[in-house]
Amino acid sequence: MTERLVTIAQFTDYIEADLAKQLLEDFGIRAIVTGQNVANVYSGIPALTDIQLQTPESQAQEAREILENSNKQE
Repeated sequence: MTERLVTIAQFTDYIEADLAKQLLEDFGIRAIVTGQNVANVYSGIPALTDIQLQTPESQAQEAREILENSNKQE
């Protein structure tokens, strides 16, 4: 049975979403970015750039903590 994916963050910039995805993968957390194709076509229109970063539900809390710690260090 496949584990349910949950949204852990939302972005309006697909580059930021991809960087966050890579960071999580560096920690061994599987992550996917959804809505990226829409953002590429309609960049700059916030209503259409709902890019979501998703992880398996069991890794969601750890992923949020990694992203929070990363934002504090910047």
